[in-house]
Amino acid sequence: MHTSNYWIGHFKENANQKRVNWATMPTITPEEIVLILPSLQAWQLGETSEGKHLIAASEKYANKTADPNYVAAVKLFIKEEQKHGNNLGQYLDAIGQPRVKQNWGDSLFRSVRYFNTNMELWTLAVIVVESTAQIFYQALKDATGCELLKSICDDILIDEAHHIIFQTERLAMIYDAKNSFSKAWRKTAYKYFFYFTSSLVYFAHRKLFKAGGNSFGSYIRKMGCKYMRTLKKITNPGTVQWA
Repeated sequence: MHTSNYWIGHFKENANQKRVNWATMPTITPEEIVLILPSLQAWQLGETSEGKHLIAASEKYANKTADPNYVAAVKLFIKEEQKHGNNLGQYLDAIGQPRVKQNWGDSLFRSVRYFNTNMELWTLAVIVVESTAQIFYQALKDATGCELLKSICDDILIDEAHHIIFQTERLAMIYDAKNSFSKAWRKTAYKYFFYFTSSLVYFAHRKLFKAGGNSFGSYIRKMGCKYMRTLKKITNPGTVQWA
């Protein structure tokens, strides 16, 4: 299990990595733009959140657990997410497409998190969204022949893999501190939340997922594998072991 200090170091080091060559000209076709643009715009908007409510929740949690460095780690995590949004926005600018200021999915998520100060719920939600993001960005990469967009997706996918570990480790700590009764009902609650939220994401962006080679069935199977590697591992006693 990594410490908050470890993650601070990781995020700072990763911020120095430059994996996108902006000298590469975008070569996306008009047909590809039709398929991916609405989803690309929506995810670009979602990646630009200031994270004020997540920071507030992390401060509350850090005070409770005497782990002040966790707040700094969360702020760096948010900064890395904002990098994704900036890169996607720069790509939209490069292909002459507008950035949107509102999207129903993003608005729904923002309205829900506005009232959420619970670190467990925040962490659970982020794990699910980051898991869907891995499939989303791979689908986005596979749906286009544009090398610039592919490199942006690769950069995000590298970051997301670490984000899931960061959040999963924290949820494991939160879950482990619960009593037996609380753990019992959480096993079911985590699972239903995971699959319900995953399904919403698919149907909101099904055109892009299909363009990247994902039917609903194959998408759910992939999400099932991600569930087994994260939430099911957390909720099965004796199985939570991290390098």
